[in-house]
Amino acid sequence: MIKVEIDKGSGFCFGVVTAIKKAEEELAKGETLYCLGDIVHNSKEVERLKEMGLITINHDEFKELHNAKVLLRAHGEPPETYAIAKENNIEIIDATCPVVLKLQQRIKQQYSIQENKDKQIVIYGKNGHAEVLGLVGQTVGEAIVIEKLEEVKKLDFNKNIHLYSQTTKSLDEFQKIVEYIKEHISPKATFEFYDSICRQVANRMPHIQTFAASHDLIFFVSGKKSSNGKVLFNECCKVNPNSYLIDSSNEIDPELLQGVNSIGICGATSTPKWLMEEVQTYINKIIHNT
Repeated sequence: MIKVEIDKGSGFCFGVVTAIKKAEEELAKGETLYCLGDIVHNSKEVERLKEMGLITINHDEFKELHNAKVLLRAHGEPPETYAIAKENNIEIIDATCPVVLKLQQRIKQQYSIQENKDKQIVIYGKNGHAEVLGLVGQTVGEAIVIEKLEEVKKLDFNKNIHLYSQTTKSLDEFQKIVEYIKEHISPKATFEFYDSICRQVANRMPHIQTFAASHDLIFFVSGKKSSNGKVLFNECCKVNPNSYLIDSSNEIDPELLQGVNSIGICGATSTPKWLMEEVQTYINKIIHNT
């Protein structure tokens, strides 16, 4: 009998759980509720909430909205969003993750200190990512975003550097960036770094490696837009080359199940448990029908 196991450590992080719970509570009241951007980077969960009545809008549509109720997702938003809401009489249901909110406040506070205008506020994160846009917004767009170690070279090492990180980035990569800056910063400049990576996310990396290594075949369930999903899937691939990234059970090739004794199902912080359970049910049907 083939063992099919769901990773108990996978699924929504607490920030996403809170955002979805708030959305469900508001929708239960029967009122119109908008969400600024996809509430989570998983198309199946977005579709489920859409069926409940959640209306997803972009920032251009948000600017044209008046006298409405809008949910801000866990990723957070720049100050401009709150200013528009106030001007347009929009009620905000703020589901910004507490970890992200604390990071926004820290960056804003550092930016507001005027004694050194030549300082560089640097954010290690994905350009254009919703969370990163919210962080850069705390500096009126002046923060420098670097996506990988190679991009650190574009910094001016003769100027002070204050380094932060998107909460879902790789802790190992962040530490490599810190070491590089330490080695290259001018003796006349100062370097301060703030480890703002969410431990609930970072701690999943060693756990998911152990899980992936314990199975013959891995199906990593994640939306293609999820940055966290890409990071965790790569961790699976490092220890188990027989790992596959899927959006849903529809993407499973039944031939992959042949000749394996154990199958592991895991996912990102944006992957709902019900979707992983759906994949497990689908696999079990294939197994029992062959």
